[in-house]
Amino acid sequence: MCPMADSDDDINTAYGGADPADEGRDGEPGLVRRIGPGLLLLFIVGDILGTGVYALTGKVAKEVGGAVWLPFLIAFAVAFLTAMSYLELVTKYPKAGGAAVYVHRAFGVHFVTFLVAFTVMASGLTSSSSAAKAFAGNLASVMGWDSATGATMLLLVALGFMLIVAGINFRGVSESVKVNVVLTCVELSGLVIIIGIGAYALFSGKGDVAPLTQIHFPEGETAFGAVTAATALAFFAMVGFEDSVNMAEETKNPAKVFPKIMLTGLTITGIVYVLVAITSVMLVPVSELGEGETPLLKVIAAGAPAFPIGIFAVITMFAVANTALINMLMASRLLYGMAREGVLPKVFGKVHAERRTPWVAIVFTTLLAFGLVWFADLKALGGTTSLLLLIVFTIVNVAVLVLRKDHVEHDHFRVPTVVAVLGALSAGFLASPLSGRDSHDYVVAGVLLVVGIVLWVVTRLFGMGQDDDGPERVDKLGGHVEVLDLRHQREGRTHM
Repeated sequence: MCPMADSDDDINTAYGGADPADEGRDGEPGLVRRIGPGLLLLFIVGDILGTGVYALTGKVAKEVGGAVWLPFLIAFAVAFLTAMSYLELVTKYPKAGGAAVYVHRAFGVHFVTFLVAFTVMASGLTSSSSAAKAFAGNLASVMGWDSATGATMLLLVALGFMLIVAGINFRGVSESVKVNVVLTCVELSGLVIIIGIGAYALFSGKGDVAPLTQIHFPEGETAFGAVTAATALAFFAMVGFEDSVNMAEETKNPAKVFPKIMLTGLTITGIVYVLVAITSVMLVPVSELGEGETPLLKVIAAGAPAFPIGIFAVITMFAVANTALINMLMASRLLYGMAREGVLPKVFGKVHAERRTPWVAIVFTTLLAFGLVWFADLKALGGTTSLLLLIVFTIVNVAVLVLRKDHVEHDHFRVPTVVAVLGALSAGFLASPLSGRDSHDYVVAGVLLVVGIVLWVVTRLFGMGQDDDGPERVDKLGGHVEVLDLRHQREGRTHM
């Protein structure tokens, strides 16, 4: 969760300050700028990589046919447009990060800010749940479970996986940038193996490139509709770049570094995804690729039968496990932050006396994740994640235009107006029913948002928010998570 403040000073202190000499409102020293271009690039690439491409390549292929690379390419283009808007905001306000802060600065409406923040949290839950499904699917392939016992075991494994993630979340996880480098390398290694197998197959004459230009779609549907529906799902693989704005205070010279590094990271992942998609279709028939939840294991088996399938399955499980853990950490801390600032019942702001972790928020988000794992399939979870974030991205693209009236003294990146407009229109289109998105995505997203709104209304009607003033912090990934300062906002737009 990102703090919202009345002034630049509040923004500075809420984020701990940019330099060692900066101090927060409670007198604690600020964050130190230790992240250079290389580490920031690894953070961005590592955050984008994960469940999306490992688990949903087959689902995208099932929507569009052999031209599965096309939806990933379009998703990259849409993400690139929105990233440009994020770059203007993060370089314009380097001491503030996250969609909730930007939206509050632009519109100053607490309920809208709450909805954006809760939507981001909900996207973490759907992403984690899809990771749990993918983890279970890969384990089933390794264990060789048959169809008779597979469905039950998949569900139990996915639920058990979420319990383990909750346990780690409860204990408190401290991860340094070095650990992120290791995780990124492991995730990337699996995709490099796939691309390498594809290159070998192509040069040895084993790959079939004919399906790459074929777009399959149901009778009565158009090729355009099939591609846009597949793109709406494929966008799940491109999310993650928006999280990097929260690293602004720990990045050296963010106004100069962020534009080049974020766009470079997006480009790298976009190229990797397109190459993985091409390799997958060259080696595995679309009809087979779209079945089950382990498409890349099928690619390994077809292109390199001698390769130990168990090793790649472990790499895949490690990648999706990291996705789940990071998103559940984020979701529970967002819920905690909203509770501590009185916008949700204060019970969610309770912290365990010994572990110093928000245990009620962890339990609640885990139960919601259980429900998602139980009732939604992998495609619906991935689609819902992209839907929720596309809604946020649409609002952010509008916010960057609204905030043009706010001027700052330092130089910053400026996105061309046409790019921000195209970003808003493209993200909004992919989030709308016009894209051909599965209706189940709206059902799952709607249920989650109703839960959030009910909690917000209950808090307002019965005064169940926190009574105490002042910022609270909770340990997360070795640092500190600041909480929203909603109660102390002035009415109207935030003063700059």
